[in-house]
Amino acid sequence: MSENHGHDSHDDAGHDDAGHGHPGHGHAGHEHGAQDVVAPHGEQAWDERYRTKPEIWSGNPNVALVAEAAGLKPGTALDAGAGEGGDAFWLAAQGWVVTAADISTVAIERAAKRASERGLAITWLHANLATTPPPGTYDLVTAHYLHIPKAEQPTTFRNLAAAVAPGGTLLVVGHDLSDMAKMPRPDLAEYGWTPDDVAAVLGAGWVIEVAAARPRPAITPDGEEVTINDAILRARRAG
Repeated sequence: MSENHGHDSHDDAGHDDAGHGHPGHGHAGHEHGAQDVVAPHGEQAWDERYRTKPEIWSGNPNVALVAEAAGLKPGTALDAGAGEGGDAFWLAAQGWVVTAADISTVAIERAAKRASERGLAITWLHANLATTPPPGTYDLVTAHYLHIPKAEQPTTFRNLAAAVAPGGTLLVVGHDLSDMAKMPRPDLAEYGWTPDDVAAVLGAGWVIEVAAARPRPAITPDGEEVTINDAILRARRAG
C-alpha cells in the first residue's frame, strides 16, 4: 500500500511508493466488509492492481527512507505499507529486524518470496493499520506514500505513533500537496496530508526532528523531468 511499491512506477526515478491506502498495508488480520471491496484503495483494489504485473514498483528503497534512517542505530523496525518490499529489504540489509505490513495479500506473498530469494529474514504481516494498531512496539516505524482517506488519517497516524518504542523514531513520508501542479495525482487532494497533520496527533512526549517538504527529481508520464517534493515527518519519542 505504499509506493515503493510506490504510486505509479512512472512517477519517480529511483524510488518506490508503496503506501497503498490504508497504512494498511500492514494490517494485522483484519476482516474486510463490502465497503472495503469497492474502496479504490481497499484490499481488493490493491490485490487486483498487483496482479496486473509481475512487478509494480522498482524494488529500490525510497530515497527519503535512506536519507532519514541511514544515521539511526539498527534495531526493530515496522514498515507500514510495505508493498513489494523495497524498503523492508533495505532495512533488513542494514541490520534492522523488520516486520513488514501491507493490506494486500498479493503484495505480501510476492515480497516474502523475494526476501527468501535474497536470504533476508523479514516478518510479513497482513493488516489494515488504519483500523488495527500494529502488534508490539518498534525502534523505527516507517510509512511511505500511504493512500488514506482524510477521515482515517488521524487514527492511522495515532496507530503508527503508538507502535514506536520509547526513544524510537516515527518516519512518515508522503507526496507534498504541491505535486498536484506537476504530476498526475488526481486523488492527492483527498488522500494527501502535510507533516503538520501527522505532528498534530502526536501530543506530548515527542520531539519533532523534521517537518518539511523536500525536493527530489521525477519524470512525468510524458517524459518531462520535473522536481517534486516529499512531505516528511520524522519524530523521536522520549524514552
